[in-house]
Amino acid sequence: MGENGGNGGSVWAERRKVFLAKLKRACTPTWPQLVALCLLGGVVALRFADPVSLQMLRVRTFDVYQQIKPRPQTPGMVTIVDIDEESLRHIGQWPWPRNVVARMLDRLTQMRAVVVGFDVVFAEPDRMSPQSLAETLPSLPPAVRDGMMALPSNDRIFAEAVKRGRVVLGQTGMPSDRPLPADAPRPSVAVLGDGLDRWVETHRGLLRNIPEIDRAAAGHGVFTVAGETDGVVRRVPMVLNVQGGYFPSLSVEMLRLAARQQSILIKTNPDIGIEGLRIRGLPPIRTDANGRVWVYFSKSDPAQYVPAYKILDGSAPPASIAGRLVLIGTSAAGLLDIKATPLSPFLPGVEVHAQILENILTNSQLQQPRDAAGVEIVFAFAIGLAMIFLLPLIGARLTLVLFLAAAGGTLGWSWHAFAVTRTLYDPVLPILTALIIFIFLTYTSYAREETQRRQVRSAFSHYMSPALVERLASDPSHLKLGGEMRDMTLLFCDVRGFTTISEQFDAEGLTRLINRFLTPMTEVILDRQGTIDKYMGDCIMAFWNAPLDDPQHQAHACESALGMIDSLKVLNEKLKDEALLSGRKHIPINVGVGINSGQVCVGNMGSEQRFDYSVLGDDVNLASRLEGQSKTYGVTTVVGENTEPHVRDFALLELDLIRVKGKTVPVRIFGLVGDRQTAQSEAFLAHRAEHEKLLDAYRGQRWDEAEALARACQAAPIGQTVPKLYDMYLERIALFREQPPGEGWDGVFVATSK
Repeated sequence: MGENGGNGGSVWAERRKVFLAKLKRACTPTWPQLVALCLLGGVVALRFADPVSLQMLRVRTFDVYQQIKPRPQTPGMVTIVDIDEESLRHIGQWPWPRNVVARMLDRLTQMRAVVVGFDVVFAEPDRMSPQSLAETLPSLPPAVRDGMMALPSNDRIFAEAVKRGRVVLGQTGMPSDRPLPADAPRPSVAVLGDGLDRWVETHRGLLRNIPEIDRAAAGHGVFTVAGETDGVVRRVPMVLNVQGGYFPSLSVEMLRLAARQQSILIKTNPDIGIEGLRIRGLPPIRTDANGRVWVYFSKSDPAQYVPAYKILDGSAPPASIAGRLVLIGTSAAGLLDIKATPLSPFLPGVEVHAQILENILTNSQLQQPRDAAGVEIVFAFAIGLAMIFLLPLIGARLTLVLFLAAAGGTLGWSWHAFAVTRTLYDPVLPILTALIIFIFLTYTSYAREETQRRQVRSAFSHYMSPALVERLASDPSHLKLGGEMRDMTLLFCDVRGFTTISEQFDAEGLTRLINRFLTPMTEVILDRQGTIDKYMGDCIMAFWNAPLDDPQHQAHACESALGMIDSLKVLNEKLKDEALLSGRKHIPINVGVGINSGQVCVGNMGSEQRFDYSVLGDDVNLASRLEGQSKTYGVTTVVGENTEPHVRDFALLELDLIRVKGKTVPVRIFGLVGDRQTAQSEAFLAHRAEHEKLLDAYRGQRWDEAEALARACQAAPIGQTVPKLYDMYLERIALFREQPPGEGWDGVFVATSK
């Protein structure tokens, strides 16, 4: 229990250490994070600038909200008397004679319409008046002409009908100057506060009705409805500034008359714009800073429309008019009053006013709060900062989950505000901010990893097997740059008598020979997960267990040594045949190999201008010394005592206990004389038993017994042992007979050569 608990505690401590290291790195901004912070600042600044493209993204999101949840229909409030195609067929082309319009207006008054608003303007005298007809027909008898001239004009008839009802005449803004008549009715607007000119929509002129009709009306409203950049109607101004006068919209003026009020109150603030419009007795009209209302559209209700001809012929049901606000407008395509809205690409302009009336009367207006931009910026900044500092801490995958959660939460918050409180908050800016930062940081991380992979491939492609290079490139974290201590196995391989061999070749031939030697030796090492440290002329230095972990690094080094000897036999056969063909003396290539294991420092070493992935340490030097001792002991491969415990299934013979040059502590060395199969053979087992007896007699200073055993082993060599090993022991025995080492001798031989 205690041990398991201790292990668990160490695991958690290690995890905590790793997490704190990541947290420290995350809190120390890298250049991609600094660039991401600049991007975040740029996005925030973009919201303040609010370009058209960003506005379009925002309003189209609000369009989608309306399409998902349109405003419920509210029948019984507003009726549209429609100058539709059917009415044009019954009565004739538009404009109709004003006496016909007067008759229709009287019918609406008799049917108890609360207020009648015209979404058309009567800007010119009626050409169908009797006086106009008399002037255009010069052949009329004088008596007839005089009679026609004495009749009331259609405009007067219409003006009288306007006086009898509660009527709002429409008018529209114009881009060109058109002076307002001095006796024109003044707008019914009162302003509370200053700075209205700065905020309200301005038009240079106003297209009004002819004075005779204009003076007869109880109210006058502007029916101008314009789409936004993409042509879609979303916001409609409730007040316009024309030549210094403030004119209410058609819908607002109709509500004023319906509430029987004398004026419309506009409250302004010079810093934040128009705060809203008020008509006593009605819900407040919530507008944006420029006096525009966001129209919350419902699906078009055909029952809301009554064809104009049915009013004239009396076939319209009285209940469709009584107690309602009535708008007179047109849905006929030829009269060009069709608008695009979030719910429909083709909606009669008169219905936009009807929808506004219903929005206000049912208190179901949409509103974008004055602090909306600030709230959206705070959301964007918070999410952006979280992405910037969490991505290095938790990685791209979890950051993607965070991004999706943040985007979903922002969208859900925005939708809830719309669906429950009819408040418009833009989710696009926070989501777009998070997306831009996530893409940028993910790309820079990917680019950085790709750069690391290229560097790894470039640095190791000539020193490691392709499989190991790809493994390292796929996860560069295996490579800790700058150096680390690892338990590794080192191998040095050198050609014996290279000077004599080189005398047989010119420079070009010697280069080819070295390449032919190094290539198969390198392949053997790379095939067994080794890493080539460097080539030093005819010498190869290699190591195992870095940069990738190799639990069998000692065994792989020994397998490589045996494989190199086998490959060398094949190469020597080829070189012998070539020497015979060219009439040249053949000197076979022989090598000495030293293998040692231990804790060494491995990493990128060198200068800022040039560095190599290499190893340093005392055990590296010892491996080099052991390679030099292979010649002394007459074996091809010498293995150090740190390696031997891990490769006892190979055919190993203890060679000696020596103190190599440069070291004060003696080391036990072994000769690798065969593979695992050799190690299991009866001949090797018998030979090793005799060999161990030899060492025991030698170290016990029993010289006669040692000599007999040495001669016996020499007569029956095994594996890659050669008689020279036992020649050496026979020489030492003869020397020690003459000059005994003494009672305190520990059996250590001091090597005088590297």
